[in-house]
Amino acid sequence: MRGADTFTESLFTMRKLEDFIPAGHPLRAIRIMANTALEKMNGLFSEMYEADIKGGRPSIAPEKLLRAMLLQVLYSVRSERQLMEQVQYNLLYRWFVGLSMDDAVWVPTVFTKNRERLIKHDAVIEFFNEVLAIAQKNEWLSGEHFSVDGTLIQAWAGHKSFVRKDDDQGTGDSGNFKGDKRSNDTHQSKTDPDSRLYRKGNNTGSELRYIGHTLSDNRHGLIANAAVTVADGYAEREAAKAMISDARQALDDPQREITLGADKGYDAAEFVQACLAMNVTPHVAQNKSGRSSAVPEAIAQSTGYAISQQKRKLIEQGFGWAKTVGAIRQVMVRGLKKVDQMFVLTMAAYNLVRMRSLGQVRLQGVQ
Repeated sequence: MRGADTFTESLFTMRKLEDFIPAGHPLRAIRIMANTALEKMNGLFSEMYEADIKGGRPSIAPEKLLRAMLLQVLYSVRSERQLMEQVQYNLLYRWFVGLSMDDAVWVPTVFTKNRERLIKHDAVIEFFNEVLAIAQKNEWLSGEHFSVDGTLIQAWAGHKSFVRKDDDQGTGDSGNFKGDKRSNDTHQSKTDPDSRLYRKGNNTGSELRYIGHTLSDNRHGLIANAAVTVADGYAEREAAKAMISDARQALDDPQREITLGADKGYDAAEFVQACLAMNVTPHVAQNKSGRSSAVPEAIAQSTGYAISQQKRKLIEQGFGWAKTVGAIRQVMVRGLKKVDQMFVLTMAAYNLVRMRSLGQVRLQGVQ
């Protein structure tokens, strides 16, 4: 018997929003870890807002705001406007953010304005650190064997915005810069002044870019540190020294051996000596193309060096995920601070995805 094509909606429903989410959905484990990290940030959130006794209209809960931003990265949502549209009708998104079926969705401009408060108080960086603390508690980090690398991030600015710094009117030459010499010393983007005209290697053209840096833990490839700097030829090594120094200070034992894997771009005498001075063994790939390597042969011939060279490839998985799933290939925000926060949030999301998989493997091993 053929059923009738009718639609009858019930006046009331007795089902909860969570009942619509599959029991084995990947977001369930990610939400639990994210909420654990957010609970640790309660003190920071209290400092970000005026006390309740002073009155005023309540703003968007920072926990919900961060979960929404996390959702935007996980599902490659390109804008806040599209995210709010999705939250309006997507029950999975509402459940993850923490909205009931009857709650009103925020106006995109209000969402963007409240996000500025998180950036101002470095809440995203604190969230990244709390996620990393969960990984440390579950023994998913070695804490002593690391890899470092950098990747180019295309800025949200075009060549026509790259005009002379003394061009106060911003008129430039109407985009006709053929034959003219342009450099970061004499020119600057009017759209995103923090970006730099930069290229890496001979097979890429010069674009307005930033450089994203990550320090990964070799045990499971989780990102232990992340940062964005302006693009120049020394940024990668300088950022690597800063990140491995932070990793060294996080250890209780200053004599504990730390290794740092890296590609040939880090094979410079100044960088290798800086690592040795910090009691860090530089497992840097030797560059012997018409020159001598700064890495001592005693280190290059060791067993740990060979292992580090294999493990350092895990860091590329984070970059690949950030550029295909996340929005790091070309960021849609401007300014070093905002780009840095977006990059750190994307790496926190990547860690949560990896940790969810590691948790599933552990459960299967127990069973």
